[in-house]
Amino acid sequence: MTVLRQEADPAEAGLDARALERLDRHFAGLVDEGRLPGFLVAVARGGRVAHLSVYGARDVAAGLPVESDTLWRIYSMTKPVTAVAALMLVEEGRLSLDDPVGDHLPAFAHPRVYESGSGTGIRTRPPGGPLLVRHLMTHTAGLTFAFYGSHPVDQLYREAGLESSVAPGRDLAGTTEVYASLPLQFDPGTQWNYSVASNVLGRIIEVVSGRPLDVFLAERVFRPLGMTDAGFEVTQAQAKRLAELYGESDDGGIEAIPGLPLRGRPRFLSGSGGMVASAHDYHRFMELLRRRGELDGVRLLAPATVDLMTRNHLPGGADVRAVGSRPAHDTPGNDGVGFGLGVSVVVDPSRTQAPSALGSYGWSGVATTTFWVDPGRDLTVQFHTQVRPRSSRTVFRDLKRLVHEAVTG
Repeated sequence: MTVLRQEADPAEAGLDARALERLDRHFAGLVDEGRLPGFLVAVARGGRVAHLSVYGARDVAAGLPVESDTLWRIYSMTKPVTAVAALMLVEEGRLSLDDPVGDHLPAFAHPRVYESGSGTGIRTRPPGGPLLVRHLMTHTAGLTFAFYGSHPVDQLYREAGLESSVAPGRDLAGTTEVYASLPLQFDPGTQWNYSVASNVLGRIIEVVSGRPLDVFLAERVFRPLGMTDAGFEVTQAQAKRLAELYGESDDGGIEAIPGLPLRGRPRFLSGSGGMVASAHDYHRFMELLRRRGELDGVRLLAPATVDLMTRNHLPGGADVRAVGSRPAHDTPGNDGVGFGLGVSVVVDPSRTQAPSALGSYGWSGVATTTFWVDPGRDLTVQFHTQVRPRSSRTVFRDLKRLVHEAVTG
């Protein structure tokens, strides 16, 4: 275990200490109001942590505080890690972004696309073009989530038992076969729809590498980078450091979500959202990206590959809102934000809801965790708590505004 520590004075790193105090007070206020259990926030410039703050509880009932070595369910912040693993295989010539998904997963060899109707009356057609690996990484594959509930294919996902994206009783291989049995919502590459695609990508990594996803990531990503706590399971020794998971209650407060102890190796290894990590672990991963594929003499990706990963790949260079296929994506928070290979990318700072720099990239998790890398300002930021919201919250928007106010140079 290695613990994240502050390494630089804020002023020396071009950060305003008073603005950082405002940031801490803001989120401490949410904890004191009972809207968050606790949090960790870290801001680094040039790879050196210049602000590290913890506050509140990792387990409210037990009275256990958030600490620098607390473990967090990072959910969808797993996706960029899965994308890096896939790009490593691309660099090795074992996988191509332009490979048809069916070349690696035969169940996807002949996908169908939704045309009209609903329920048992759904009509489908062949796709206008092949479903490619790059479509999985950009969420333009035509896959979906059951919980959207705004399209007839969403209903098919629910009927298949995919409310949590896992087919009942199945592992990653079996679940991806269920995905493949359902129609795509649109022709691959034509629209953006955030989806189960990273799970399919995780399965491709398994097939191409011949290793289970958790083993491949441990051997090829976590250990080389010194991500000592990262993984898909929590050991007995780690368990006391795992933060409790909460949900938002009807009154805007929080309540513990039972039944999610996260002990033992899971049957379903989710490339979309299965990881647990510490702030130190994710700092190491952000540093790999900020340094364009290399960290402490270990190179996982070529600089050009990281550049490719972190630029917008949406049709016509559009933002998510312009090409998003579902009402869930038609929100002001998606203005000015495109999507690369596993990460969102700011393409028009003048239109983003919170202050953002051109080319900044990152992603968030459903339990209110987030990160971003700002190459222009040599800045990385991560924020962790453990609340699955039921309504729209302003945590991420407020965080970006407060960090923006703290950067002085």
